[in-house]
Amino acid sequence: MKLTPEWDKQRLLSEAAYAPLHPFVDCFKEECFPTLQDQNALLAAQQPTITTLSGHVLRFVPQEYGKLPFEAQYEPRCYLKGEVPTRENNWHDLLNALIWFVFPKAKAAINQRHYLALTTEDKATLHSQRGTVRDTNTLFDESGVVVVYADDELAALLRNFQWKELFWQRRAQVQSSMGFYLFGHGLYEKALTPYVGMTGQGLLLPVAQEFFSWSMPQRMAHLDSMLAQYLNAPEHCRSTRELTPVPLLGIPGWAAENEHAAYYDNTHYFRSGRHGHSAK
Repeated sequence: MKLTPEWDKQRLLSEAAYAPLHPFVDCFKEECFPTLQDQNALLAAQQPTITTLSGHVLRFVPQEYGKLPFEAQYEPRCYLKGEVPTRENNWHDLLNALIWFVFPKAKAAINQRHYLALTTEDKATLHSQRGTVRDTNTLFDESGVVVVYADDELAALLRNFQWKELFWQRRAQVQSSMGFYLFGHGLYEKALTPYVGMTGQGLLLPVAQEFFSWSMPQRMAHLDSMLAQYLNAPEHCRSTRELTPVPLLGIPGWAAENEHAAYYDNTHYFRSGRHGHSAK
């Protein structure tokens, strides 16, 4: 993959969409794209040690190509050995690595869901289609955004696609009682070159109002535990209808253009649609 845009540490540190990644991005050098060695050095410094749910210590390893046996394929290799295939000089894979730092429990839960689906639930589709469980977990892993709220009315507006009322008329309440945290590494990659139409797949989680007064590391640790609990429950993440579309450039503070009410009149972006579901 061509590096577009080039590595720009300060830009990542200045943008709201990348806020969950800031503590880890800040550990990398200014002058060059983080290498596999850089990523593993940062991984080794984490306490507690990041592991898969099979108990293996995580590490990033070079991507292998060609037809691979089952145990060497991406999700099985991660689950069985703790090895995450990672391409050098690749935004998509670097961002995936960074999500492991921010949401280690949730990423491990998704990996286990994939492995169990491959080896138990979806045996008939082991070498063909992924099945609904893997489809849903893949969608969240690539394009997920965690939406937390301390006001049920705000959550209802989002689930009902009332974008202008939510993001404009209730703007102050959104800024004080609602939070949007990107999870999907594919979504972080899109945010490198943001565009009108950029949409995340939201998983709604209720939190206490005090959540919004915590530091970013405290909030992320709490969300990681909440997400892992949700993802580890076999009744969850079985359908993409559990996720609610979120037009990301409508979030207050995420685009200069949304400082004007007329921005939300673009119905090609701020669409009406089906109802989503909050995580209970």
